[in-house]
Amino acid sequence: MALTKIQRRDRIRMRIRKIVSGSSEVPRMSIFRSNKQISVQFVDDVAGKTLLAVSSLNKEIASQAGTKTEIAALVGKLAAEKALAAGITAASFDRGGNLYHGRVKAVAEAAREGGLKI
Repeated sequence: MALTKIQRRDRIRMRIRKIVSGSSEVPRMSIFRSNKQISVQFVDDVAGKTLLAVSSLNKEIASQAGTKTEIAALVGKLAAEKALAAGITAASFDRGGNLYHGRVKAVAEAAREGGLKI
């Protein structure tokens, strides 16, 4: 029986989550990508808390015009700025079962350019 696209992505996500974990010093930078929006969370898995969240629905980004990939790069840049302001200098990257290209790659590269160590 063939897996659906969502089932396949969930399997990959669980495989990644077995390895990638976040702490208060080095949180997990989790990416969620929908068809229209993209969001980033910095998660402390030890305490079970979200430390910081940035989305393409934020006021600073929602007012911008551009392609979805350009908006994703803005989200990555804003995430890096807010993380550095909150004292987060490094994070472990969780692509959430998505392939590392397109919008997911744009977020990661913009966060690295913003000064975050991934």
